[in-house]
Amino acid sequence: FMDTGPAWITHQRTGAEAILAEVVGGKVNYQATVWAKIDDNSIKSVEDTLGKRVAFTSITGSSGFVRPMGALVTSGAVDIQGDDIIALEKALNDSFKAHTFAGGYKAALELLINGNVDAAFGSDIAATKYLEPADQAKIKAVATIGPVPSHVFMVNADMSENTREALQDALVELNKEDNNAILTDLYGAEALLPTTTEMHIGNFGSFLDALTGLDQTILDSYNKSK
Repeated sequence: FMDTGPAWITHQRTGAEAILAEVVGGKVNYQATVWAKIDDNSIKSVEDTLGKRVAFTSITGSSGFVRPMGALVTSGAVDIQGDDIIALEKALNDSFKAHTFAGGYKAALELLINGNVDAAFGSDIAATKYLEPADQAKIKAVATIGPVPSHVFMVNADMSENTREALQDALVELNKEDNNAILTDLYGAEALLPTTTEMHIGNFGSFLDALTGLDQTILDSYNKSK
């Protein structure tokens, strides 16, 4: 059970496949969003953040980095000269007045509220989920960048079709009322929806692929020996 970024990497490198998608708030995706101060009218799109001070959530964050930065690269607004993480870091330095990886949604939004940055990236529900109403009133969502797929269950490429179907059927049983507390306690999801890698992740993988060296950086972040 993993975030979309690592899921795409394991699919690319091993052929592992998604069989179930997490359902949260009745949806299997959420919107990557640009946040700005309530009185700032200079930022109305993700492109308007170029040359500004920005806060990403983390370098492995799907809505807080991969989707916004990937969108800037694939649209041609940002050019990465090279094919490794150093080239990506240089592109970040060249594209923004300053950038920081805050560590999470709440931390990124707090940097924005405190005036440390001009824009913050994250999910569309980050403000209502992590901030008090008084702080929510100080910022606004100025642009949605696009959907980010929810977490997925991945299975080994070598798993037999019969075993895959049996596992999928068993996990779907967690959607039922008598079993649902197990799903919520274990995974924080309200339901699971059968899916495929292509159907669920779709073109999101292209944004991760556009960010050179990021796949290895994500793998290293999960490697406790590093």
